[in-house]
Amino acid sequence: MGQLISLVGTWMQTTAQQWLVYKLTGSVALLGVFGFASQVPMLLLAWMGGYVGDRYNRHRGVIVTQSLSMILAFVLAALTLTHLIREWHLIVIAFLVGIVNAFDVPIRQSFFVHMVGKEDLPNAIALNSSIFNGARVVGPAIAGFAIVLLGEGWCFFLNGVSFIAVLVALLMMRIEPTAKKPPDESPVRSFVQGFRFAMNDVPIRSALMMLCMLSLFGLQYTVFLPIYAHDILHGGARTLGLLMSAAGVGAVLGALQFAARTSYTGLARWIAATCTVCAVGLIIMSHATMFWLCATVLFVVGFAATSQMAATNTIIQERVPDELRSRLMAVYATMFMGVQPIGALLAGGVAKRIGTPNTVLLFGSLVLAGCLFFIWRVATRVGRTPVGAAVGG
Repeated sequence: MGQLISLVGTWMQTTAQQWLVYKLTGSVALLGVFGFASQVPMLLLAWMGGYVGDRYNRHRGVIVTQSLSMILAFVLAALTLTHLIREWHLIVIAFLVGIVNAFDVPIRQSFFVHMVGKEDLPNAIALNSSIFNGARVVGPAIAGFAIVLLGEGWCFFLNGVSFIAVLVALLMMRIEPTAKKPPDESPVRSFVQGFRFAMNDVPIRSALMMLCMLSLFGLQYTVFLPIYAHDILHGGARTLGLLMSAAGVGAVLGALQFAARTSYTGLARWIAATCTVCAVGLIIMSHATMFWLCATVLFVVGFAATSQMAATNTIIQERVPDELRSRLMAVYATMFMGVQPIGALLAGGVAKRIGTPNTVLLFGSLVLAGCLFFIWRVATRVGRTPVGAAVGG
């Protein structure tokens, strides 16, 4: 419950930041720069977060990262409410939040097993996705109305307040200490060891490659949502909030559908199918000019993308030994969230030259090509591999 309240605030802040960047600049390229700044630390520093998670107490680590995120939210609120905010402030603070997230994601993902145990881990992963995407439904919708009624600064302030809930929940937890051997090599070699394990395991490698393709191209539609809301659908902040919430509703149902599974066989084929659905959805959305069509497509894309992420996370966490867990989750974070800044810069640059609809069409087509290659060369082979029969087949 604490995480749900906090994530509602986080999605409010994300929506308000995107809207404020576009309002201050009117530039699609700067939306891409903003996305790059918020996500590039994951590419550069997730390996360090994985090292810290395997070497130090993960419970305390999550408390520290959540506290730092709260401080940054209050700083952003103060700058905005005092009318001192400039676009470079938004980009710098987004970069600092990205640094915190580069440590938070691998540590928090590997902390799940300490809370629930390995037997219930797949369901815990899916339920966590449900919480994340449930907030994704509520947060942008609240932000859309709050921006109109109160302004962006109060969205940032409410996000700062929301962190109190998750910090109280974390401090109330009593986690049994577990014996683990911390890595004795350097952080870089530690990350390389985790990366080598991932690349040598066929189900993990295959799932990560598909997730990387989706993240690099498929999920960049979020960069363009302010443009769809303002220029294509001729709406405002409320329209942006509703579009983001449509994707969030689909994501919640996708996570709940995965959480309800009692068997985790056939995940490679499921990953191929959901990724293909995302690609087709983006192609349809590329030239949509009606709100109901955009919202419907975003609902489907949210459902499929979240289900694919949960399946990939499950494959990794089921197959990795605990002493490598944080490092493997750092690899997961790097190939999922770490490549998104590259995609955001590409999205902004390409859209400036060929337009937003053509860019969405191009990126959707690239994801579809990757899905077809995966189906042809990987999915059927993994399905016949005995070692992947339990989770990767």
